[in-house]
Amino acid sequence: MENSQQQSNYLITEPIRNLLLKFAIPCVISLMISCLYNIVDQIFIGNGIGYLGNAATGIIFPLTVIGWGIALMFGDGAAAALSLAQGRGEKEQSGKIVANSILLSFVCGLALAVVCLLWGGNLLYSLGATDATIRLTSDYGNIIFVMLPFALVQCTLSSIIRADGNPRFAMLSMLAGAVLNIIFDPITIFVWGWGIQGAAYATIFGQFISFLICVIYLLRNSKTFKLKISDFKPNLQNIRSILPLGSSSFLTQISIVLVTIVDNKLLVAYGARSEYGADIPLAAFVVIMKLFQIVLTISIGIASGAQPIIGFNYGAKRIDRVKEALKYILLWTFAVSAVATILFEAMPIVFINIFGAESALYLSFAQNCLQIYLSLLIFTCLQKVCAIFLQSIGKTAAAISLAVIRDVVFLIAFSFIIPAYIGVEGIFWAAPAADILALGVTAIVLLRVWKQFGSTKAKNAEISDTAMLKSSRKGVIVTIARQHGSAGKYIGQLIAEKLAIPFYYKEVVALAAQESGLAKEFISDININSPSLIHEMYLSTTEVVRQAIIAQEKIIRKIADNGSCVIVGRAADYVLRNYEDVVRIFIHAPETYRVKKVMEIYGDTEQEGKHSIARSDAARAAYYKTISGVEWGTARQYELHIDSSSIGVENTANVICDYLLCYNQGS
Repeated sequence: MENSQQQSNYLITEPIRNLLLKFAIPCVISLMISCLYNIVDQIFIGNGIGYLGNAATGIIFPLTVIGWGIALMFGDGAAAALSLAQGRGEKEQSGKIVANSILLSFVCGLALAVVCLLWGGNLLYSLGATDATIRLTSDYGNIIFVMLPFALVQCTLSSIIRADGNPRFAMLSMLAGAVLNIIFDPITIFVWGWGIQGAAYATIFGQFISFLICVIYLLRNSKTFKLKISDFKPNLQNIRSILPLGSSSFLTQISIVLVTIVDNKLLVAYGARSEYGADIPLAAFVVIMKLFQIVLTISIGIASGAQPIIGFNYGAKRIDRVKEALKYILLWTFAVSAVATILFEAMPIVFINIFGAESALYLSFAQNCLQIYLSLLIFTCLQKVCAIFLQSIGKTAAAISLAVIRDVVFLIAFSFIIPAYIGVEGIFWAAPAADILALGVTAIVLLRVWKQFGSTKAKNAEISDTAMLKSSRKGVIVTIARQHGSAGKYIGQLIAEKLAIPFYYKEVVALAAQESGLAKEFISDININSPSLIHEMYLSTTEVVRQAIIAQEKIIRKIADNGSCVIVGRAADYVLRNYEDVVRIFIHAPETYRVKKVMEIYGDTEQEGKHSIARSDAARAAYYKTISGVEWGTARQYELHIDSSSIGVENTANVICDYLLCYNQGS
């Protein structure tokens, strides 16, 4: 609790500007290191092999992004699951989570490599290769594919090492690989004369060294887990806990793949009908995207680094600090993207030449299209940053929609429509057109959120309703999970009264708020107001949510350590699964009965009652499965699984009390 309070004070009291510098700069550096591998290859390949070499690497790019997406899904998912396990003090479980994520990443990397190698030329042609680029694409890709299993594991391990409390080590491992790639690219391409294969060998050498550094960390330096050979045995429960928590990272990468493949195919098709041919537009696009990626990476790094600051202050109801952080993020993003835009528009030829230029036709086309595609780069960066901000405050439905609306919706649509009228250059005009619409939609959403903030005054993160552990005695601990409208809470109160033991329901939230420094309303909302799929992504993307869950679980264990009691909801049966003298009860009832109950208690109409029941039960089920990997309400997980409608509320409480009496006598 003391550590949580220190973290709370630190994030709530230190000046926002100082916090942003402290969090955002390492995040930007880490993301930029990730960019270096591909960008450095492009520079040396463009100057050593020519624009056809750049086109070849652009064709391979979607396949490597799929690999990154898989690695991030397992890495970010494992990092989130590891954070939860650490909060619960489950050191043994932590090792199994890490081992299973490594195993999954390696197996998927191996499968992806086998598919790429076996499908070969057919796959590359389907991604945009032409007769002029197929040999270069194969020479580069076949080497990169062999390394995929280890590259994916290295990416997964970086996320895990950060979650283990050592982000600097993760950054240095990536930096070591990037530096080696930079050193060996010119040697393998120019000195040894290996051409595009040399660039591929330099890349996989750097990746392998980063992989080895991460493995050494696991064996010698890990803080919160120790791996055993037996941990690598596939465990379905661990896999289920990892996958939902990393799903949003995977979806983000897949959207990049989709856009790249569509644009590659369109550039080849429309380019073949123009004076530039099929290969020049594709090669130019690859170079432009690298420049675009550099600036966007810096912007995303600023916003991603700010996530824990924004999330914690939002959870603590320090809306004044949330607003201040958003203003800084937007200002810094605007400054970075504005400077980049000015440079790109004023001297495009300088940036094109960095990646090599061997013909006047290529140079003319690339220069013109760079100025078109990046003309509204400011809009793109601001739009992406706003989506990350919304994710930070738990507005995940809006965040996910905005994250893909520019690329998957508007950009692809305009990429099909505009070139039909003006030819291959229309594919590049699709970007500013998409930027205008995407930023417009984003501005509307953000203004609505800003209005919801209202004119909230700065206030201390204090809990207005105090709560404390109630005195008790040694004895049975009763956990009650229930369907909405089954009267489970009231039954729990009756049981507590009959047995003269403490009853905990909303008190769990208040105590968890004291533990974490977060607002009660924020913690309460985690498992009652979010529908299933979005709810799982919500839990996976906001560090402050994980802090709230960990605090809640600590409080449930403290309550159980204090003695006999009744705890309703909050997945208490799972949290206390290793405790003795715990009786787990699930109370259910037919829908018609529950709808009537909801109508009586809350004054809902029948339709409102049905909607309320469906929404609440879906959220409880999603919350339970996300933290446990187990289906909510399955009968075998409980000592008693009771239909409260069959004998009535009072009799249900009496039956449970009779069972508890027998339980006590038996024990």
